[in-house]
Amino acid sequence: MPDILNWFGWCTWDAFYTDVTAEGIKSGAPPKFVIIDDGWQSVGMDPTSTEAKFDDTANSKKAATVRASDDFFPRDPASHTIHIASVAYNSVFLGEFMLPDWDMFHSLHPMAEYHGAARAVGGCTIYVSDKPGNHDFDVLKKLVLPDGSTLRAKLPGRPTRDCLFSDPTRDGTSLLEIWNMNDVNGVLGVFNCQGASWCRTSIKNLIHDQQPPTISSTIQPTDVEHLHNTAWSGWNGDCIMYSHRGGELINVGMNTSHPIQLKPREFEVFTVAAVRQLANGAAFAPIGLVKMFNSGGAIKQVCYESKKAGHVELRVRGCGTFGAYSSLRPKRITRDKLKEQEFDYDENSGLLTLDLPVPDAELYEWNLSVDL
Repeated sequence: MPDILNWFGWCTWDAFYTDVTAEGIKSGAPPKFVIIDDGWQSVGMDPTSTEAKFDDTANSKKAATVRASDDFFPRDPASHTIHIASVAYNSVFLGEFMLPDWDMFHSLHPMAEYHGAARAVGGCTIYVSDKPGNHDFDVLKKLVLPDGSTLRAKLPGRPTRDCLFSDPTRDGTSLLEIWNMNDVNGVLGVFNCQGASWCRTSIKNLIHDQQPPTISSTIQPTDVEHLHNTAWSGWNGDCIMYSHRGGELINVGMNTSHPIQLKPREFEVFTVAAVRQLANGAAFAPIGLVKMFNSGGAIKQVCYESKKAGHVELRVRGCGTFGAYSSLRPKRITRDKLKEQEFDYDENSGLLTLDLPVPDAELYEWNLSVDL
């Protein structure tokens, strides 16, 4: 995949619509890539012209991505839940041969976190169309690192198996679950999309239920299809799930269900990781940067007991609060093999947390060594 897909971007469309100017573009937030969009569409151009060559960059024969949905409509309250459901289900097909594009969104919007969480589990390029100065940096910090890179999941986000033949926008009983994988763990997004749907008669999105229900359901580690690929021979199926919004660390078996309840337009994102049993009797599982939607995307590698029993080494990208599960309080943690790292440990849950500073270099990976 082109490297540009791993960086944060900005599209001018919702910021300026057809009134795009050089001055306006310069006034925007400094992203790593820019899509200049004034609504222009080519029809019957000379195929040798400059315009035709530019237009061809969007052709799927030459690009790695393809739009998976209708546009993001910031002013249409009926569109937001439908948008997330549409891109997830369309990615079942499109994700087999292209990287689905889940479109831009606004970081300063009532549904910004809902859209942002979906992009984080979608494995898609993350870009916004904010007007200059109209940004919610609390939302953006959950998606973008200070160097402008994102923690993009490895696969196109797809609905879980139990969602494939349900209608989480209209049946009044189903939640939409979207799974994806990182290098060392998985991610599961759960969304209440009930209340609005596409109307074939009026040919537009409509709210069909002004008071959609709170939905109760269950999730389990097996909802993340390839989680076993991050484990090892002899794995007993023990897992942890960490909830982004709730901040709860849950110990479960591979096939153990965990209850979840979401109000209309609510969501939750879970990092799901296999638990490794170590030779000294300790157990460990990596979570990631817990303040980010796709926390596990920050961990690039985990190495267990390569030097001695109870020793774990991790390569971690980014900054902020890093978390992991440990059944024992660590004896010592070092960063980049030299600096002693302070940490906090919750004896009840086994949640281990520490703060990583902002690195000087882009895409820098910290080396963490944990002795249990």
